[in-house]
Amino acid sequence: MPDAVDHPATRAIPTTREALDRLAMPLEAAMMTQRAVRRVLPDPVDDELVLKCIELSLRAPTGNDGQNWEFIVVKDAEVKERLAARYRQAWLLQRDVVLRRAVAENESMARIARSIQWQVDHFTEIPVLVVPCLRLGVRDGRLPVVRMPHVAESAYWGSIYPCVQNLLLAARAMGLGASLITLPLWSQSSARRILGLPNAIHPICIIPMGWPRGRYGPTTRKPVEEVVHRDTFGNRIWLDSYDRPAG
Repeated sequence: MPDAVDHPATRAIPTTREALDRLAMPLEAAMMTQRAVRRVLPDPVDDELVLKCIELSLRAPTGNDGQNWEFIVVKDAEVKERLAARYRQAWLLQRDVVLRRAVAENESMARIARSIQWQVDHFTEIPVLVVPCLRLGVRDGRLPVVRMPHVAESAYWGSIYPCVQNLLLAARAMGLGASLITLPLWSQSSARRILGLPNAIHPICIIPMGWPRGRYGPTTRKPVEEVVHRDTFGNRIWLDSYDRPAG
């Protein structure tokens, strides 16, 4: 769901202490209202808050406790501009080819497309980009060009995305706007050059962060009983019997 927008756009920015105090938000409240907030203010975000988000993200599990992650915090205008150029290239293809019909026929998708377009157009104004990376080279068992077996590939991605979700939840609790994107990294070789990464370090996604122009709020999701199967696929035993808790 796209980020909701308040008018006027500007909202009160908390102090660093106030933002850190917001981490006392109940977990369920953070999870139920965490959404992609793409429209953010250009005002700076204190490094202490960014580092706290990353510190909390590191509490997530990784395969074999490898902790083989690295994080690039991008604030430099030139680096952001180079990533923005890659973002524009990939977004134009996705918008005009992949999503063209969906955007034309579905207003919800059209709203999402508009919020993504805003982010693309204002990418260099976003105060902070966090780029989670994974370390995996020949010494770690990865062979050049050869795709990993599914079980290894699953463990590989599973060693970074739990930590990304932790980061997003921490940002939500503090009141920072954040979203998860991958389009600027469509060319791994280009991303490595832009970020100065060695071959064994792989950029996984980008999390743009800033104080929101809009607001967090409830998200729309399918009912749990529609997507849960017991024992085997298709055995939706809760479809007609699940008693949804009040509230």
